[in-house]
Amino acid sequence: MRSHKLRKRVDMAASLLAVGCVLVALIPLVSILVEVIRNGAPMLSWEFITDRTTSGVGNAILGSLQIVMYAAFIGLPVGILTGIYISEFGNNRMGSTIRFFNDVMANFPSIVVGLLVYAMLIVYLGMTYSIIVASVALSIIMIPIVANTTEESLKMVPNSLREGALALGVPRWRTVLKVVLSNGRSGVITGALLAVARVAGETAPLILTTMFSYFWTVSPNEPSAALPTLIFNYAMGYSSLTVDEAMRHAWGAALVLIMLVLSLNVSVRLLSMRRFKKNHKGARRWRTRLSLKA
Repeated sequence: MRSHKLRKRVDMAASLLAVGCVLVALIPLVSILVEVIRNGAPMLSWEFITDRTTSGVGNAILGSLQIVMYAAFIGLPVGILTGIYISEFGNNRMGSTIRFFNDVMANFPSIVVGLLVYAMLIVYLGMTYSIIVASVALSIIMIPIVANTTEESLKMVPNSLREGALALGVPRWRTVLKVVLSNGRSGVITGALLAVARVAGETAPLILTTMFSYFWTVSPNEPSAALPTLIFNYAMGYSSLTVDEAMRHAWGAALVLIMLVLSLNVSVRLLSMRRFKKNHKGARRWRTRLSLKA
């Protein structure tokens, strides 16, 4: 009886400690959100979102979307294929090596990645500051995130599905595509959105690779504005506005960027909540198919 009461007290103390840690972690997040909303909300208007001059951030929004889009085109296929390889075919020295370097890349500071791309593409190859160069830098940051989430998602697929498909004579590559990847696709999509949200707010690689532009930029081979670099320029006073006006514009652009990133993170959360349900239903459906074929 005494030991039971002691366990209940220890459990209650651990629960209170966990809740307290969560509250402490939420304090800086909530304070940042409150401060950004308080200072940035007065700037929000249709003109502010769509204009490209010093009164708006329209060109920066377009530039950010283009940079992230090209980075996704480059980084997502490489990351997904890497995750598939190390999950399904990586039980060897090559797979261990790829997994090691993937973990190392995941912990690289973003400014180091930006400096590497700047040195290789701009200094060594002679390319100009442009959207595509910035996209290459962001794609390098995306690859390890996508690869890790893809690997973990595919590992959650039951081995019985793989064994059942292989026992029926299905080729290994077809088993991976039709059975494994089909059941783990929700986790792969979640990892892709998580990587996009991760790079959408990067500033250091963009400063080193795309510089800035006050025009509507569509060509991937030209410099472009982006929300992170726009905020940096306004905050540092690199504009024709007064200090007070520049700070108000910086807060408004920061609120727009946070809204975009938060929307992506909320989408990731919603997908991850549905992920286990889909994996369970998909696994049950494939077990039924394999049992009928057998």
